[in-house]
Parts: sequence; C-alpha cells; structure tokens
Amino acid sequence: MKNAHDLVAAAKARIHEVDLEAAEAAIRDADLLLDVREADEFHAGHIPGALNVPRGLLEFKLDNTPELSARGLAIVLYCKTSGRAALAASTLQDMGYLNVQSIAGGFDAWSAAGKAVATPSLPTFE
Repeated sequence: MKNAHDLVAAAKARIHEVDLEAAEAAIRDADLLLDVREADEFHAGHIPGALNVPRGLLEFKLDNTPELSARGLAIVLYCKTSGRAALAASTLQDMGYLNVQSIAGGFDAWSAAGKAVATPSLPTFE
C-alpha cells in the first residue's frame, strides 16, 4: 500500500521540477503561474502574478475555463513545499498538458530565498 510520500515521489519522478535558480525564468516564460495551495495560504502570501486554483479543484477549473484548456499552455505550478504541486503537475500531464513544470521546494523555498512575495492587504476604512 502506498502512502502520501510514495505518491509524491512517484509524481516527482515523472514531472519536471525547476530549481529556484531557474524558477524566475520559467515563470517569465510561462503562460500561467498556478498556486495550488488553499485560498487561506494564498492570501497569506504568494508569488506575484500567480492564479490560485486549489489542487482539489484544479481539474474542474481547467476543464471549465476555456482560456485555461489549451494543452500547449506553458504552466508553472507551486504549493507550500512542492508535494501538492508535483501531484498536480502529474495530473495535468495525464490530462494532456504538454508543458508543465513545478517549482522545487515550493513557496517556502521561494520566500526563504528572499524572492518577491505578494501579500494582499485590506483597505482601511478610516
């Protein structure tokens, strides 16, 4: 019987992960940067320009959004530490997406390296 670690390891063996040094260039070249974390994680901070589509909704969102359905889109994904993104990248490959990459280490590695982070703020009502 497989556990979550086994599933992530199998996904990582079949996807393309970019390291932090290559991540910024991959994002610049991408058509779509997807944050597959939950909404509360995204709102606490995310990579600028990312679209939040939680992993549990990913397949449905891509299938039901015409501008996201082109299988030739260059997509970069990330999550907190890279496990969910690896599983999501594997799923997108299964769906026929041809150019999918995941960021090694995820958002935690990105922010620890001092790279740009967007944190939404609420307006003041004074």
